[in-house]
Amino acid sequence: MADITHLPMEQLQDLEYCIDSNPPWPETILLAFQNYILVLGTSVMIPSLLVPVMGGNDGDKIRVIQTLLFVAGINTLLQALFGTRLPAVVGGSFAYIIPIVYIISDSSLQRISEPHERFIHTMRAIQGALIVAASIQIILGYSQVWGLFSRFFSPLGMAPVVGLVGLGLFQRGFPALGNCVEIGIPMLLLVIGVSQYLKHVRPLRGVPIFERFPVLICVTIVWIYALILTASGAYRGRPIQTQISCRTDKANLISSAPWFKFPYPLQWGPPTFAAGHSFAMMSAVLVSMIESTGAYKAASRLAIATPPPAYVLSRGIGWQGIGILLDGLFGTCTGSTVSVENVGLLGLTRVGSRRVVQISAGFMIFFSMLGW
Repeated sequence: MADITHLPMEQLQDLEYCIDSNPPWPETILLAFQNYILVLGTSVMIPSLLVPVMGGNDGDKIRVIQTLLFVAGINTLLQALFGTRLPAVVGGSFAYIIPIVYIISDSSLQRISEPHERFIHTMRAIQGALIVAASIQIILGYSQVWGLFSRFFSPLGMAPVVGLVGLGLFQRGFPALGNCVEIGIPMLLLVIGVSQYLKHVRPLRGVPIFERFPVLICVTIVWIYALILTASGAYRGRPIQTQISCRTDKANLISSAPWFKFPYPLQWGPPTFAAGHSFAMMSAVLVSMIESTGAYKAASRLAIATPPPAYVLSRGIGWQGIGILLDGLFGTCTGSTVSVENVGLLGLTRVGSRRVVQISAGFMIFFSMLGW
């Protein structure tokens, strides 16, 4: 055989759909929506952390969330069609938070007293830094230099990188869980129970719905549970922070969203450029490139695809650089990387279909324009 495939012991066992085989259309659409729900969490969490610190209000926050989702959908399609062509979702990255916080704390921006004006100027500074930093990734990708570096990325070295990236999310996830333990702990236990102990149960015509849709099932059940607690007055008289974390009607995201909003480049105004901001953002770009390289290799294994050669990894990194350039032009408040959570979902559902990811990108673009 001309193609090099993964050895049998390295392949994911019992995989029903690989990269070029597709589930039936109803199952494909549900799987795509599940991928969308997972990337929606990151798209909401990052702006919710950063926009208030920048001086933005709830309207600014939802506008940034919509923009981040819209660009994530475009970047995912570009990667699936022209980049590595692996079933990998490209979304907002936590790796950029530290340099973004550095930009936010810049004394020249902090001197702006009016909050919304400070938000606009901070967003423009972040955009400029992302645009400059994206050029580094584009050059390293399309020059094939990154492909030469990737030859030294062995599984022994990449596994800790991907593992540490995933463990890094605990720092942000578990404090949020602790803010509302009566909802967070049931959700955690339900996800573990459904995905690990009920995955072989097939109650619907032999379809393993618990294995295919664990996130979708658990989010629906826990959301209804939280809605019942809210409607019954369980949080009446509780502290404000508890109500914000637990109630389903305190986020002000849907009420602040316009019925229809089409994100467009330079919607916050012309970017501003500063050398210090750009160098800080470049460090996050390098971390993102390493993280994405490990995620590409993991996605190829989970989808039973040919291990991506150096030139494919370089091409993927190059397209990801274009994605970060789009982040800077549109103003997403953060850069992009391959979503490790969605790569993990490939292993959880045992479905590595590229079509599922492409349709999930369509969901991102569609729902980003609507205030639902």
